[in-house]
Amino acid sequence: MSRAGETKMNPVLNASVRWSRRAALGTALAMGSLLASGQALAAELRVITSGAFTEAYKQLIPLFEAASGHTVLSSFGASVGNAPDSIPSRFARGEKFDLVILSETGLEALEKAGKLVPGSRQDLARSAIGVAVRKGTPKPDISTVAALKQTLLNAKSVAYSASASGTYLSTVLFPKLGVAEQLEKTGKKIFSERVGAVVARGDAELGFQQVSELIYFKELDFVGTLPEEVQQSLFFSAGLVQDSEQAAVAQQLVRFLRSAAVAPMVRATGLDPVGQPAAAGTNAR
Repeated sequence: MSRAGETKMNPVLNASVRWSRRAALGTALAMGSLLASGQALAAELRVITSGAFTEAYKQLIPLFEAASGHTVLSSFGASVGNAPDSIPSRFARGEKFDLVILSETGLEALEKAGKLVPGSRQDLARSAIGVAVRKGTPKPDISTVAALKQTLLNAKSVAYSASASGTYLSTVLFPKLGVAEQLEKTGKKIFSERVGAVVARGDAELGFQQVSELIYFKELDFVGTLPEEVQQSLFFSAGLVQDSEQAAVAQQLVRFLRSAAVAPMVRATGLDPVGQPAAAGTNAR
């Protein structure tokens, strides 16, 4: 997936980014402990992951490879939908993977379709939906449900993901707020691209997507998260693919991704690690 570039994060999350050398050392030591019982021979592990976990994944996988000696072959796609590069479409085409990381709804659908090992789900992180505008443009008020509704009605164009967050917005939130008819005219469902890239180009006034997919665009100003009353916090979870020959290595990677030692790195990408307190101050003000 393309993106317009990496940036300093919004001020709310800046403190999370600057993890200390001590934390990094703790991460390395924990990896050594986690991987000490690793495979005798290096293996190739095929993993596909969805957007919201992508930034954390890209930072952590090289550490896992260096510590374990395994090679991870990575693919990326949307959790839901029928876009050619979406995870469901790639499974439908018969593409082979050992481990999948995606939204809980997408994972449940794959498990029901018989693609995953029953009961293998392991939650990695929670993700909230956020809002961003192009840098330098006025930040709209989304601090209350009423303010969010008015902002949606006033917006000339609104971009939202074709994946899990966008499905919630278009099928649940917009109808609930009574703005669905307006969004049929001004809304843009974005396929196979990050919403932030669309807003950064000026092709949409407002962008709605998982926080972890918005905060890295230097061309954007992060507005905040949806009000709690209408927020949808999704788990992003890992599941073992049926008939994988690398199940043990896949489980090893999952243990690493869930470890407390890497939690600061996960949090810095706009996610709340499983088992960790929610990051303070991420709601819109």
